Amino acid sequence: MDVDPMQSVEALQEASSAAKRSARLNAVVAVSVAILATFTGICKVKDDNIVQAMQQAQADKLDHWSYYQARNVRQEVADATLTQLRLARAGRSGAEATAYDTEIARYQALAADQAKKKLEVKAQAEQDQKTYDALNFRDDQFDLSDAALAIAIALLAVTALTQLWWLYWLTWVPMGFGVLMGVAGLGGLGIHPDALVKLLS
Repeated sequence: MDVDPMQSVEALQEASSAAKRSARLNAVVAVSVAILATFTGICKVKDDNIVQAMQQAQADKLDHWSYYQARNVRQEVADATLTQLRLARAGRSGAEATAYDTEIARYQALAADQAKKKLEVKAQAEQDQKTYDALNFRDDQFDLSDAALAIAIALLAVTALTQLWWLYWLTWVPMGFGVLMGVAGLGGLGIHPDALVKLLS
């Protein structure tokens, strides 16, 4: 059987060219995975800090609502005592009436003080909820980034196995979205796909 030297050379050149393309794709995939893994690690550190701040805001909110309830009970006790003192004062005169008036004034001040402090604590609890919601907004961004980048890395693994360039370019969809959401979370940007978050919640 005769072997055509030209065909052998062409076959070797094609094999060499294919090997170069394969090596180039593998290198691009490896660099992409390394960059995405590093970016995911940075986002994870920030996300963990945000989750800790969310837990603190939640604890603060519960504490402030507990203080609100305690202030509310104190105000109601003071108001009930005031009513009893006013009823007991009726028909009293002289030193007795003065003693009742002193106690009535004291309980009026106590009720007013508790009402004021109750409103302050309520405002703090509402602010804690706003803080929690703002942090949760950023936590959602990091969650979406993690999910999208995990999909991108999985697609990159399949790309390395199949050696398909079009599949590599397809990974840019979840990769781009994941990086966008990660940057939004890191930078505190207002990008938040509400419909997607609700779907995944």
